[in-house]
Amino acid sequence: MAAGAPRIFVSHLAGVAVFDPNGDQVGRVRDLVVMLRVGRKPPRLLGLVVELATRRRIFLPMTRVTGIHSGQVLTTGVLNVRRFEQRPTERLVFGELLDRRVTLVATGEEVTVLDLSVQQLPRRDWEINQVFVRKGRKGGAFRRAKEERRVALPWKGGGGRRAGETLTVEWSDVTGFSLEEHGQGAENLLATFEQLRPADLANVLHHLSAKRRAEVAAALDDERLADVLEELPEDDQIEILGKLAEERAADVLEAMDPDDAADLLGELPEEDKERLLSLMQPSDAADMRRLMAYEEHTAGGLMTTEPIVLRPDATVADALARVRNPDLSPALAAQVYVCRPPDDTPTGKYLGTVHFQRLLRDPPYTLVGSIIDDDLQPLEPRAALPVVAGFFATYDMVAAPVVDEAGSLLGVVTVDDVLDHLLPEDWRETEYHLEEGVGADGA
Repeated sequence: MAAGAPRIFVSHLAGVAVFDPNGDQVGRVRDLVVMLRVGRKPPRLLGLVVELATRRRIFLPMTRVTGIHSGQVLTTGVLNVRRFEQRPTERLVFGELLDRRVTLVATGEEVTVLDLSVQQLPRRDWEINQVFVRKGRKGGAFRRAKEERRVALPWKGGGGRRAGETLTVEWSDVTGFSLEEHGQGAENLLATFEQLRPADLANVLHHLSAKRRAEVAAALDDERLADVLEELPEDDQIEILGKLAEERAADVLEAMDPDDAADLLGELPEEDKERLLSLMQPSDAADMRRLMAYEEHTAGGLMTTEPIVLRPDATVADALARVRNPDLSPALAAQVYVCRPPDDTPTGKYLGTVHFQRLLRDPPYTLVGSIIDDDLQPLEPRAALPVVAGFFATYDMVAAPVVDEAGSLLGVVTVDDVLDHLLPEDWRETEYHLEEGVGADGA
């Protein structure tokens, strides 16, 4: 567990207000969404079901939650307002896990689930780790008031607690929740491979039948599916995207890196491409259209539009806070780009780059505008792939800025994008086994 990470009992989250970074309330928590796992492994907390003022219920991923404390949930402010739809591998905590009968492993005794606790892991993931149960007969410990579309807590009025000994146990100390080891459902397959890196899971999917591949893709959450799609061959990407509902396909494209999503959209028929773009958030669709305007094998076609951009009056402390974002790839976190406002690409005038190592050497209060590296010429958006590859090889860079004629930062090319286009088209078909003491010749 993350050092000092508090346990939060889910009963304390029922009806809690959700706020954006400006302090404006956007809705209230109505349920929690988890994914069960094989055996007695604790389930992952995927996100929250939030009810907006319009009564619409949406899904808020935990990756968009910045804090849970003092009776409130804080978010990044970026919300997808499409209506929440539960997927086959998902379980609702209030609706399905509470007030059910489970069995204590040690004694074989049946108990009733009154509450569950969640805790954040070091990698920002959340999981359920403890179960608060009551021995004795079953009683409505957590009832749903469907007419009012809210969760009713008996110990907050309307019945109180019932008699019976209560205790808190680890998730692994009870049975009756988790998936069975046997069976061929997509959820079991996902649970088996949940620890795989996206590239390894993509390799598994590639070798499945088309039917099984579609089942697994439908069961993955948007963020996970986006990561996996980025690692799949083009034919598999198109096949999987074509079998998703259009609104979900648009959500997955939004979750992908902009350059990868633009490449995938560029392979679709014009009618399908425009329909998906119309379903995306306007800002994301604008990024896609801008990237698709460039030839694929140019700096503009290779770049991502989401680098770390700072104004010259930002401090080293500000820069390090941005670099710490675990959702950034190592290449994108290796440096920040200093520009005049606006901060979103295309930015105001590009001033230079500050490398991560330089950020570690200077005091936190140092202004990034005073430590920029402006010696290297940025790439032009129409620079061909050989020119881009030569830039990386010559200057030992892992990312390079792309700047237009007006001096605005358009995006950043990372070394992994260059390698994707330099390697043979079938390179993803090759399995690499790196074993200690074994070289390429088997020696």
